[in-house]
Amino acid sequence: MPSRSAVPDGKRPTLSDLAARAGVSVPLASMAMRGAKGPSAASRERVLRAAQEIGYRPDSRARLLRSSRSHLVGVQFDLRQPFHADMVEALYAAAGAAGYQIALSAVAASRSEQEAVEMLLADRCEALILLSPHAPAARLAELAAQLPVVSVARRLRPLADGVDGVDVVRAADDEGARQAVDHLVALGHRDIVHIDGGRAPGAADRRRGYKSAMQHHGLTDRVRLVPGGLTEDHGAAAARTLLAEAARPTAVLAFNDHCAIGVLDTFLRARIPVPDEISVVGFDDSHLARLAHVQLTTVGQEARQLARRAVSRAVARLEGGAADDEREVVVTPHLVIRSTTRAPCRS
Repeated sequence: MPSRSAVPDGKRPTLSDLAARAGVSVPLASMAMRGAKGPSAASRERVLRAAQEIGYRPDSRARLLRSSRSHLVGVQFDLRQPFHADMVEALYAAAGAAGYQIALSAVAASRSEQEAVEMLLADRCEALILLSPHAPAARLAELAAQLPVVSVARRLRPLADGVDGVDVVRAADDEGARQAVDHLVALGHRDIVHIDGGRAPGAADRRRGYKSAMQHHGLTDRVRLVPGGLTEDHGAAAARTLLAEAARPTAVLAFNDHCAIGVLDTFLRARIPVPDEISVVGFDDSHLARLAHVQLTTVGQEARQLARRAVSRAVARLEGGAADDEREVVVTPHLVIRSTTRAPCRS
């Protein structure tokens, strides 16, 4: 039997090298590595042992090029959004369980959504899962005409926006905002400000949920929106606006966790104790909210459930299992109470 030295130093072992090491034919070695029927148990074991000995790894990209299908689901995500990192982790697990692989393409300050999606298409992805996409509805419709598209965390109106071919998986953002306000009111808060997300996906629903809950509790005259956004900088700017006022609110509902971190940092620097003087609530329950020194009360978007449902819709479209016409899946969020909220020391 050839020794490991039969493979030149620095050269990646090939299937031919593996077959020679195991003393079998190349087709039999290939079948053994793929787990296909044909090789005996002894032959399969010999091939697997040889693969370990010479460090052979199947070339997955070469296999994809030879195949008529890639079994790749492309995921567009934003590097600047902590919740997207949690979603990506959950999507890997959900896709693996369904027999698919994930290809990632990031949106960044220097990289547009268009560029991120084009790379996924070039990689022969069979379906796209877009996390909080900002692209115009017309662009999403164009993509959906080419392959299955699932939009996560963005509400779309099929009739109004012309995106009948796009599946939507999202949290009930308005319900999440209502839960946050209900919690703060139950603690005794009345002056509750919402740091708005502007035109970000989900912002309109969270805005509506906040206003609805305030009205429900008889606090319509205390409804107040402060311009904000998705990032820590947006939260910090909103917090500075509040600090400049003579009469500050007793509680803040930030658009998301990242925004809330900016609020907390600004209050800390200004020596405004949280939650003793001002309570703060985020949205997403990202890994940032769970950090020991943060412990942010927040609205959980159920990343694992969103990921499972998104992968399920994509796979159903690919494999012809989506017999129903339901294009939108709405997941109910839940409030996670930690240490940034408490009863106000003033009313």
